[in-house]
Amino acid sequence: MWEAIRANKRKSVILISLMGVLLAALGASIGGALFGAEDPRPMLFGALVAGAIWLLLTIAALYQGRNILLALSGAREVKHSDAPQLYNIVEEMRIAASLPETPKVFIMEERAPNAFAVGTPDNAAVAVTTGLLSVLSRDELQGVIAHEIGHIKNQDSNFMTIAGVMLGTIVIIADLFTRTVFYGAMFGGRRRSRSDSGGGAQMLIFLIAILLAVLAPILAQLLYFACSRSREYLADACSAVFTRYPEGLASALEKISGVKVPLYAANRVTAPMYIVPPIMKAQDDDATPTAILSTHPPTVERIKILRSMGTKIGFASYNSACENVKGKGVIGASTLRSAEELEMRGIKPEERGVDVRRQTREATDILHKLNGLLFLDCQCGLKLKIPPTFSRDEIKCPRCGAIHNLAELKKNISSERNG
Repeated sequence: MWEAIRANKRKSVILISLMGVLLAALGASIGGALFGAEDPRPMLFGALVAGAIWLLLTIAALYQGRNILLALSGAREVKHSDAPQLYNIVEEMRIAASLPETPKVFIMEERAPNAFAVGTPDNAAVAVTTGLLSVLSRDELQGVIAHEIGHIKNQDSNFMTIAGVMLGTIVIIADLFTRTVFYGAMFGGRRRSRSDSGGGAQMLIFLIAILLAVLAPILAQLLYFACSRSREYLADACSAVFTRYPEGLASALEKISGVKVPLYAANRVTAPMYIVPPIMKAQDDDATPTAILSTHPPTVERIKILRSMGTKIGFASYNSACENVKGKGVIGASTLRSAEELEMRGIKPEERGVDVRRQTREATDILHKLNGLLFLDCQCGLKLKIPPTFSRDEIKCPRCGAIHNLAELKKNISSERNG
């Protein structure tokens, strides 16, 4: 695994450097186009401004990137008392992956089943949608969580956060420049006066800036997508090893990719972070899984690899399955030499079934708890749902007439969530 992590870091440095060069070239050309190409100082100034913007956003990504991406996705943190099964699965996979800290658990109110992870091994978070909790069995959910824990273990999540910030910077700068060109009357007047005075170099730099403003976001996105695709296979392998049950993830991928519901929280920057390419809202149809520039390897191929591993589970068996399915392996030689092969674990027949209606209700109840709704199980079997606006300290069960102390219940829930 350390070999794979080191290789990922090397590739990450190269790809981020390429995106940095692209960003600097874009800033330099815009500086020359706006302030003159005869003197190199405007171009240098443009490159420095672009670099300064990227540096500030990168620092923000390193220290607050996790919170920014979770906020953009509308994810809300849950505690063990809110979603015990989900929390327990995250803890199980944290132990299997030997992470130093348990990732925080978040939930998104989205019908589309999907999940992503952000952060570093000692400060990470895993976010899942309510749609995912509704349609997956425990083993399938465990496979998905193990995949996301694999991204954290391999330090993919931290890199994707930084790369996403850089992509966002390039897109913002390019968009601002094109808007200035096409809608800025003052800039148009200055450009005409300079070109009228014989500034041929100015016009050339202006055309280069326009070209880079159009191509830079596309090239940066290609690099970003390549980063994402190359890491999904290793995270799938980690899921198979951590769970010792590759069919769990394979079945989950099959279900997730089969639900054609838009994931409204996703955008161009966050899309590569999800376990399966999210279907975006109507204005972002170019980022759907059917697009040429996919953020992930083909889901069908990933499923086939997982189901070709056989009964011996390990990185060697996953690499062999990769070679059979796609013609080349993805695991390094030293990792393969030290990799341990384990027997695939069994599964209880009763764990195969999924009660979608019950699980959807439970996922909705999690959101209700986050919104302050109190849940109280009466001894007669009735579950009472008490709105946060209910001001009394006691409530009477409408079925059996039992009196329940709400003050004590609120105190216990508050201590659980704060602790």
